[in-house]
This record gives sequence, C-alpha cells and structure tokens, in this order.
Amino acid sequence: MTHNIIEKTEAFVFDLFKNQLDPTFLYHNLTHTKRVLKSLNELIEHSNLNDTEIEVLRLTALLHDTGYTKGHNNHEEESVKIATDFLKNEGVSENIISQVSECILATKFEDEPKNNLSKIIRDADASHFGKDYFDEASEFLRKELELMGIKSYSQREWLSENIEVLTKKHQFYTDYALKNWQPVKERNLASLMKRNKKLKTKANREKLKAKYKAAYKKEDPDRGIQTFYRVALRNHIKLSDIADTKANILLSVNAIIISLVLSNLISKLDNPSNAYLITPTVIFVCFSVASMVLSILATRPNITSGEFTKEDVAQKKVNLTFFGNFHKMKLDEFEWAIGELLKDKNYVYNSLTKDLYFLGKVLDRKYRILRTTYTVFMIGIIISVIAYGISFHLAEI
Repeated sequence: MTHNIIEKTEAFVFDLFKNQLDPTFLYHNLTHTKRVLKSLNELIEHSNLNDTEIEVLRLTALLHDTGYTKGHNNHEEESVKIATDFLKNEGVSENIISQVSECILATKFEDEPKNNLSKIIRDADASHFGKDYFDEASEFLRKELELMGIKSYSQREWLSENIEVLTKKHQFYTDYALKNWQPVKERNLASLMKRNKKLKTKANREKLKAKYKAAYKKEDPDRGIQTFYRVALRNHIKLSDIADTKANILLSVNAIIISLVLSNLISKLDNPSNAYLITPTVIFVCFSVASMVLSILATRPNITSGEFTKEDVAQKKVNLTFFGNFHKMKLDEFEWAIGELLKDKNYVYNSLTKDLYFLGKVLDRKYRILRTTYTVFMIGIIISVIAYGISFHLAEI
C-alpha cells in the first residue's frame, strides 16, 4: 500500500499545483516540493526508520506546501486540512494522518521540532541552505514575496536577511545533514557575507563621496562664481573674434574693389569720351576707402604702458589678467605681483571683473565701428550704382 499511496499523492499534488496554485508562487511550488522529497530520501537512506515512518515522511514532503493553493497566510494549517481530506478519501489510517499533520505543522520555521520525524522533515524542507542551488532558490523566494506584496527587499536587504537566517534562525538537526549539508551551508553563508561586505563597502564609499560632494558644494560657493567668469569671458572672446572676422571680410572686399577699379577704370578715365565715369568712380572709391579705414579702426589694438608699481599692486589698482598691464615688467616683478594677487581671493575676482568690464568696453567700440562700417559700405554701394546710372544716362543725352 505504501508505494501505491505515494504515487497517488504525487499525482494529486501535481494536479493541485497545476490547477489551483497562483503562478506568483515562484518558490513554494512543485519544484520546491520535488526538491524537499529528494532531500528527504537522502535522509531516509541514512536513517534507521521503519516503513510507517518512511511513509509518513514522504507523504508530509509531498503535502506540506499544498496549503499555498489557498494563499500565503496559515498555509501549514491549510496544508493539514487538504492532506487530511485527501488521505481519508484514500483510506489511510488515522494514525498516519495524525503523524503527517504533526509533521506538516513541524515545518513552521519558528517552532522547534519535537521528535525525530519532525527533525528529519525540517532538515529536508530547509535543505536548500546546504545545497549548491541555494542562490537560485533564495532569489525565487525574494521575488515571490515581492510579487505577492508581502515585502520588497533590495539586494543588500535580502543579503542581510539571509545572513541573519543562516546564522541565528536556522540549524540542521539530523546527523546526516550536519555532516553533509552543514559545510555547504557554511560556504553559502561565507559567500553571502563576502557579497554583503562588498555592497556595504560600495555603499559607504558612495555615501562618503556624496557627503564630501555635498559638503564641497556647500562650503565652496566659488564654483558657481568661477563658472560665471569662465562663461562670461569665453563669450566675450568669441564675440571679439566674430567682430574681427567681419571687419577683415569688409577690409578684404574693399581692397579687392579698389584694386579692380585702379587696374581697369583709372586707365580709361584719360579718354575724354569716358569723362562721365570720373564722378561715380571717385564716389565708389571714396566709400570703399572709408569702409577700409573703419575696418582697420575696428580691429586696431590699443597700446598700453605695460608697467605697474608695487603701490599699484598694494592698492589693487592694476589688473594682472590683461597682458597690456605687465608686458614691460621683469619676470621676478611679475611673479611677485601674481603671488600678491593669489593671496587675496577678492583681488582675483576684482581683476576678473575688471577684465570682463574692459573686454565689454572693447566689444562695444568694435561693434559700434563695425556697424558704421557696414552702413557706410552699404550706402556707398547704393550711391555708386545710382551715380553710374545717372552718368550713363547723361552721357547718352
């Protein structure tokens, strides 16, 4: 009968899990039941048990998690109800049903096993702690708890939870488990502790990094000030380059125009028949020359003294960020002045402010002259074209 009832129980549990178990049970499912039964058979082979005890244990291993088909809460009690109803229908004796029920309740993790059978089934149910597939089983259990809304663990929290369970809450009871599974459990525990240490070290490093970063930002507002000066000065220099480029374009265009006029028109003006071209040509050349002069004025650099005194540095009157204020000074005098500048943060910022201000003044002058240059060039082109048109018209009359 023993073999027959075990086969029927296996079929019953398979159908029950297949049809009624919620798929969110990633750990407490048929795979876990098979693993428990396999581990139990290992223990049975190395234990001195009679046929009845073996039957009770195998029935318990197969039926101990059937209560999860009713939900997570009180699943041991629900498993007892399902096992009792099934075994009664199969004609199993009350004695065996009573022992199976007692062994199912013994799988409660928080209770101590009361007899040898309880110890064996407890070791079989928790055998994954001493198996190579511990990490896989543990991850399935973590995900199951998360999917069921019981509790969500971070990687570090789950490692800490597993370490606490393996060190404080779990122990093997049978001689076989202590001899064969305990060493693997200790290796698994060592692996967990190693990973937890790495995560803790990484977390502490990130925490310390964030702390110093926050403190640096809080204690060093100069970064924002430095960024302001850096961006402002870079923008001023770019605008100055644009102005110089525009002035050079006008200078080149007008130089080409004057060269063409001198090489082609001037030689023809000696002929009395071309006298009507003199006035528009003079107008054209004058406006081109004016445009060239203005372009040169826009790009012409200012000459500064290039010298300063120690009194100027002491009174913070000299701006050492501009080469025009020190290009005639000796190296040792310049190094001394820079040393004095760097001693005072406010002096540095004042110098940068002055540099920014005077760059702005230079830009204002450049763009004003450049605007006038483009205006003169535009007016000159228009007037010259009109003058040539009038001259041609009058010549025909």
